[in-house]
Amino acid sequence: MKLQVERSSFMKSWQIAERATSSKSTINSLAGIFCRANKNASEVTLEATDLKTSVKCRASGVVVEEAGDIVFPIKVVGELFKKAPTQTFSVDINKDGRGTLIAGRNRYRFTTYSPEEFPNLPSSESADLFCDIKVSELIRIFTEGTVAGSVGEEFPKYLGSALIQLKEKEVRVVSTDGRRLSLSKCMVEECGDNSEMLLPLTGLKELLRIAGSIDEKAPVRILIDNSLAYFQLDGIEFSIRRIESSFPNYEKILNPLTTSSMEIKRSEFISALERVDIVVRDFSRMVLMKMSPEGDLTLSGRAPEIGEAREVLDAAIDGEPLVIAFNVGYLVDGLKAVQGERVYLTFNGPEGQMTMLRPNKDDFLYMLMPIKLTDSDISSIEEDIEEGEVSE
Repeated sequence: MKLQVERSSFMKSWQIAERATSSKSTINSLAGIFCRANKNASEVTLEATDLKTSVKCRASGVVVEEAGDIVFPIKVVGELFKKAPTQTFSVDINKDGRGTLIAGRNRYRFTTYSPEEFPNLPSSESADLFCDIKVSELIRIFTEGTVAGSVGEEFPKYLGSALIQLKEKEVRVVSTDGRRLSLSKCMVEECGDNSEMLLPLTGLKELLRIAGSIDEKAPVRILIDNSLAYFQLDGIEFSIRRIESSFPNYEKILNPLTTSSMEIKRSEFISALERVDIVVRDFSRMVLMKMSPEGDLTLSGRAPEIGEAREVLDAAIDGEPLVIAFNVGYLVDGLKAVQGERVYLTFNGPEGQMTMLRPNKDDFLYMLMPIKLTDSDISSIEEDIEEGEVSE
């Protein structure tokens, strides 16, 4: 194999493949990138896997002078590619698998792994169409729909995953950690039959990184088979192994009953909550919300031996007066996911679920359960804050 490489273009493809490798694996080939160079097609394909996700991508910035297949170790060869002293360099692999990188007057020799050691990556040739979607919409629904999940949670398995559903040309992405739930959806034109799959959040986060580097108007084709989901976009095929588990019936969890509602400027709400969090983040992370139909929203928080915080905001509030408490971090997560200038929230009493929406839209929903309060909890917080005001 012999290649002429233009570093900046090639490294964009290399780094996509590199993220799918497993540097901690005891299997050498999993810590490498399989490079296939086809001289007739003048094309180089990079392949990598950690056995949970896999990626195949066309490499740009490469001219094939001699065809061949080889597995490049990312630990040594990848570093040489990144730090080569010239913008263009050549890579020559002999029959024994030993490589030479020549950059200007500089020469580096390295060893490679045998292609026979590399696992056979899954193929989408026999997979069924799930749907076609634009990059911009894929990024939106997967970002919004996964915000309530918990990366790293494995038991039960659905906690560290997201449900992707196709119902009558509507794609839904849903996640939950048992205390909150997020749901994002969009309509698609081309799709298969109604179906669903459960995918790990770690794989979906990597998919979002890849999609973020691609033109938002570019198309994405999603395919599925019994064990994997395939995402084809801009010369890249990224596959994620499906989770064999069931997801809770989230539609039964969502309660349409409301006692109070509020519409507020999103950026001001986030800023106020973040200031309260400065005080409570190392204690309970609890923020107390007092809502008055007159239009005042009061946010309160306290932490013994640290201090108290009180914020008053203008809001359009309807329904019953309400005192309710939330984990401030979870509340901010939902507000940042909503997007838009304003946000609409509904409440079902002090112990019922809160639902967050975009005003006059139903394409995103964030549900959060409140922290249960006793009367002494409420009076204690209010007394601390009132005492602070008097002392001032």
